[in-house]
Amino acid sequence: MSRRSVLHSIAIVSLLLPGCAGTRESADYRPEREPLRIAFITCAVDQKFFEPVKRGMQDAAAMLGVDCAFLGTEGVDLAAQAALVRQVVAAGYDGIALNIIDPEAFDEVVAEAVDAGVPVMAFNVDDHATPNARLGAVCQRLYKAGRCLGRQALPHIPADSLVLMTQHDRGVSALDDRLRGAQEILGAKGIRWTVVITGNDAQRGTEVILEALRESPDIRVVLGTGQADTEAAGLAIEREFARGGYWAAGFDLSPGTLRLIQAGHIRFTIDQQPYIQGFQPVVQLTQYLRYGIVPADVDAGAGIIDRSNVDQVLELSRRKLR
Repeated sequence: MSRRSVLHSIAIVSLLLPGCAGTRESADYRPEREPLRIAFITCAVDQKFFEPVKRGMQDAAAMLGVDCAFLGTEGVDLAAQAALVRQVVAAGYDGIALNIIDPEAFDEVVAEAVDAGVPVMAFNVDDHATPNARLGAVCQRLYKAGRCLGRQALPHIPADSLVLMTQHDRGVSALDDRLRGAQEILGAKGIRWTVVITGNDAQRGTEVILEALRESPDIRVVLGTGQADTEAAGLAIEREFARGGYWAAGFDLSPGTLRLIQAGHIRFTIDQQPYIQGFQPVVQLTQYLRYGIVPADVDAGAGIIDRSNVDQVLELSRRKLR
């Protein structure tokens, strides 16, 4: 079966899934307006993490005959990201996929968009803590994934150890949720931690982590909560701490992270399948706009990538599918 046939089959199956579908009749129902225009809006728009998201978005757009744009802010800028929502509504986009990185900052603009007849779905990060008018979400269950990180790491960390935990940015609810989940698991074993912010560039983050490890010689384990800081942890260990039982683990995929898993400096990473975070919002928003089928939440998962499966994932990463 060709790749295009597989993608077409995915869309047909999702049309038939029971339980979360519905129909509507309103002024927003606009099958005659083609091609539909859908905007993805995120923070850190140029980060490598989003390459598979963009690939998924592009594949779904080509299959369904819609136009998609991937927009966002250079870093974490809640006000600027919210302003982009208003701009794409004013520009006449038909649907929005929004990376809701804060539980409150986007409530108002999402409600405005939906009231204006522009449906909004969350992707990558959802607003699960406060009421929000978004129609559905395609993302990892982040707190649950943090607990997965803690459980996977726990057998390899002695009780009462001190570990280094990292975040690449402040003010991102996804990272806070993962951190909280992991800390709850670790704390039950008496494991202590110190937390540092690395920045969203792996090379610069390496220096932050190196400094923290030099200052705390008792630390042997670094646990990341995102892509850039997980890769940075592996790079720091490779550069100066390849001996002495040091290792890292964390989240998300990059060619560098996968290479560091092969080398043994990162013990494992937890994948959130970003490809479907681009693919599924296009499918669901298109179904909603064309047929009135209401979007449903999709869990992007928490798959463990380690030395046992890293070679297969690395090949898919080269193709920007993982």
